[in-house]
Amino acid sequence: MTSRAGEPFTTDGAAADIRAHLSAALPPSGPTTSEGEPATGEWTVTRGEGFVLLPLWESAALTGVYGRAWNDAEAAAEAHLTALVTELDRRWGPHRTVSMRAALFAHRTGDPLPEPFHTLTSKDCHGDLRVWGPLHENAPATPRWVAVSLNQSDGDAPFIMTALISDRPIKALDAPA
Repeated sequence: MTSRAGEPFTTDGAAADIRAHLSAALPPSGPTTSEGEPATGEWTVTRGEGFVLLPLWESAALTGVYGRAWNDAEAAAEAHLTALVTELDRRWGPHRTVSMRAALFAHRTGDPLPEPFHTLTSKDCHGDLRVWGPLHENAPATPRWVAVSLNQSDGDAPFIMTALISDRPIKALDAPA
């Protein structure tokens, strides 16, 4: 669960959250740490060397949801992602897609993963990344790369939309040999 549970999705709100984090300081080094709401412990943000990962939206839990209702929930989540990607494409130009396939394979086989892919797979953020950058908006001294993804850890878990903001290029990992 994230701190976004129960909040309605708005494209403008998600885009504003991303823009607000573009100028935030990113850790230059050190361990990756996650933070949660003080009262509930629900995930609010993860920071690591050169990046921040944050939830933008979380659907309702899908426990006991099947068939058409599950398909409708998935379609609504995909529509939210499409709306946000369309808005960010309008603002920053066309995105490129970075597959998570190689990262998932490495994670499942126990092979080491570079950041931020290690954190993405550890947080069950397995959805392909829609990436923009380098961007200089709100961060004139250091370009930033932004990625958004839609994720679900299993069939009963909620859909979670996340944003990854990095001061390093977000590139696809090489496919395993």
